[in-house]
Amino acid sequence: MTLPCITAARRFDGDAHLPFWIDAEQVGWIRSADVPLLARWPDVFEIDGVEHMRVTLAPVFNTVDLRSAALGSVIGALAAEGRIPGWRNETYAIRNAFDAPPLAYIERAASRFFGTMTYAVHLNGVVEYADGAPQLWIARRSDTKATDPGMLDNVVAGGVGWGFGIEATIIKECWEEAGIPEEIAARATAGRTAHVLQSLPEGTQAEQIFIYDLALPADFAPRNQDGEVGEHRLARIDEVARWIEEGAMTVDASLATLDCLLRRRWIDEDACPGIETLFAPPALV
Repeated sequence: MTLPCITAARRFDGDAHLPFWIDAEQVGWIRSADVPLLARWPDVFEIDGVEHMRVTLAPVFNTVDLRSAALGSVIGALAAEGRIPGWRNETYAIRNAFDAPPLAYIERAASRFFGTMTYAVHLNGVVEYADGAPQLWIARRSDTKATDPGMLDNVVAGGVGWGFGIEATIIKECWEEAGIPEEIAARATAGRTAHVLQSLPEGTQAEQIFIYDLALPADFAPRNQDGEVGEHRLARIDEVARWIEEGAMTVDASLATLDCLLRRRWIDEDACPGIETLFAPPALV
């Protein structure tokens, strides 16, 4: 049986979307049903629904600042109409690779409307005992979160905003979400990178998830600092595996947790068939 998170991570229909292009580069996916909303700004978007089947940011916006300003005015209007929910006041860069120069900057909440690539870190909080089985710290997201409210999550998880590197994001999120001090957070070790492309109510999640493990002391208990976590639970491996199987954990956190369990040989590969494909970018044209 394929786990629900593995199916969901690539639940995407390219035929129901138009590619979004900036400066001769495809940078996102826009739902066909949302394209008419953008037709209200013919000076900003060139919409070709016949020959090339794409939405292109007008080439007159040929600098990062001009593109950001043009997109910002559209995003603000759509958000005011409720078309772009969950405003964050966080800046994301439009870029197809984490180390690539940005083509434009947009409000984080708009990234799924335009289906642009985003980046996140997910950290597995591991507790190992000399005389007992290992356990994982699991978070439950606040009921007020804009996405996946109330669902189970990794002990630390967060988007990588513009201006932050991966390590800086880990340290920042470790403190905000779990009260983990920098001297412990700095010990996080890298796992693999998961690639998600899934259709969601707010648009398309095209995301690279940088997975890390962090060994936490047996006497440490996470304490949320920013109100975005409802509670933390110290759980057995079999409990976590059951939550993943039941779909109680977010897709992103499920993939990050499975990567940890596989690398440490705490579960067998036949427990999550198909997951290996998610550690490579999706093949879509």
